[in-house]
Amino acid sequence: MTLTAISRRTLLKAGAAGLAASALPFGIAKAQTSVVLGIVYVGPKDDFGWNQAHAVSVESLKALPGITVVEEENVPETDAVAKSMESMINLDGANLILATSFGYYNPFVVELAKKYPDVTFRHAAPLWNKDTDPPNAGSYFPYLNQAHYVNGVAAGLSSGGKIGFVAAKPIPSVLSNINSALLGARSVNPNATVQVIFTGEWSLPVREAEATNALVDAGCEVITCHVDSPKVVIETAEGRGVKTAGHNASQAPLAPKGFITGAEYKWETIYKSYADDIAAGKTPPNFLVGGYNNDMLRNTPYGAGATPEAIKAADAAIAALVAGAPIYKGTLKDNTGKVVVDKDYDNYDPYLDGMNWLLEGVQGSIT
Repeated sequence: MTLTAISRRTLLKAGAAGLAASALPFGIAKAQTSVVLGIVYVGPKDDFGWNQAHAVSVESLKALPGITVVEEENVPETDAVAKSMESMINLDGANLILATSFGYYNPFVVELAKKYPDVTFRHAAPLWNKDTDPPNAGSYFPYLNQAHYVNGVAAGLSSGGKIGFVAAKPIPSVLSNINSALLGARSVNPNATVQVIFTGEWSLPVREAEATNALVDAGCEVITCHVDSPKVVIETAEGRGVKTAGHNASQAPLAPKGFITGAEYKWETIYKSYADDIAAGKTPPNFLVGGYNNDMLRNTPYGAGATPEAIKAADAAIAALVAGAPIYKGTLKDNTGKVVVDKDYDNYDPYLDGMNWLLEGVQGSIT
């Protein structure tokens, strides 16, 4: 933990009320002409994953006029995050707080939003409830499954179609990424399969390495994942001579021989829109979702593992998604034989948010 982190979490408790009070009017006055953006990360900013994706996007805002960025990494999902966010408000004059980990929202963001009604709080998961939560809180969430669909397209044409997937937990957003990767692969290779191993935790490097090796041993030709930091998964697969597709941020430097492409969030689109709204005296939307159609996603530039056919097909898939082409369409069964899709669904249909199944063609179980 850095000295900055220690100071930020302990200053209020250590009797800095006078300093906080004197800093607050300055922050409020400053908010009328500029944006002070405070952002907290649950892990390190250079994790090649979830936290780095946010940090890279925030970095792009630092050069813009009228925006000051205050960051803190390695903040656990405990009252430590409340202390960090509150000190950003009282000590730094933050008027926009971005809470980037699932466990930060309730009770921490909700309670602080009630305490500081003039501060805008936004959280990186679709949890905000207009009926119960403060009006100055809100959610944002790009649907990364669209980019995993593109991963599947590229993987299906850069291999024989046997894909391994290392996943943290069988929750809807993870299941959607797994199923979308399968559908992308089957759109170009009808015999493609996805074999999944769940580790049970968002960050468990030893288990992630074990799962990757097990999938390679089972004959998987491409490995992808949904864990907080894909670093171990990508490096382990590269070491075994197996191709990879990334998740969250760019892992291309970790796999110079086998990297195909990766599913990336483009958080800066959202963060810049929030900053622009606040600078203009407007309230940012409480609930903001998107994908390729509104520039909230991107795929990592193609690596040495991508074939020319894969690149052409993946580019075409992105163009189709920009135009609104549905991923879940027709009649689809889960891997127990039950029909789970019986029509074409818009990519943002609420039905898909409750996904609790793995499609036929996915080897694995959520129980």
